[in-house]
Amino acid sequence: MTRVFSWLYDRTLAWAAHRHAAWLLAALSFAESSFFPIPPDVMLAPMVLARPQRWWRLAVVTTLASVVGGLAGYAIGAFALQVVEPLIHDLGYWSAYQTARTWFAAWGFWVVLAAGFSPIPYKVFTIAAGAMSLALAPFVLASAVGRGARFVLVAAVVAWGGPRVEPWLRRYVDRIGWASVALIVLAVVVVRL
Repeated sequence: MTRVFSWLYDRTLAWAAHRHAAWLLAALSFAESSFFPIPPDVMLAPMVLARPQRWWRLAVVTTLASVVGGLAGYAIGAFALQVVEPLIHDLGYWSAYQTARTWFAAWGFWVVLAAGFSPIPYKVFTIAAGAMSLALAPFVLASAVGRGARFVLVAAVVAWGGPRVEPWLRRYVDRIGWASVALIVLAVVVVRL
């Protein structure tokens, strides 16, 4: 099995010690909510492990940057869907995007809330929310609650586990990473059906 996640884990621990670590985390969180495929959890967990006393701050930074990135995705959907539509097709997100539109018509706010917490590609829902002209205030509220709950949970669990978690996380990080990829693929397949 490729040890991509072990390398990323070690690299992230090194980044956690960098004086601009919070900015790197914020940039990843922003990008993931609008166009980038890697979830910020892969950077948040090792950063909290490296600095458990800062778990709350790191969760807040991740949440705020993710919500702002979600607003960028919303803007893409509202103002530039025709420009990015070919890219959505090329990346294989078109079917998921169409499903998201259908869900928005039925459940709106609740779809954003669930997507913010789940491993489903959040960017699909931010773009669909903009394209469907979902009211901005409920979109921001749902994003903040969903993303905040997810990132606070991840950070709190890692901070609570602390050094006890580190050997286990190091040993299983590749399995966890590939399992996360499999869950994302499964979620995309389920959304397409």
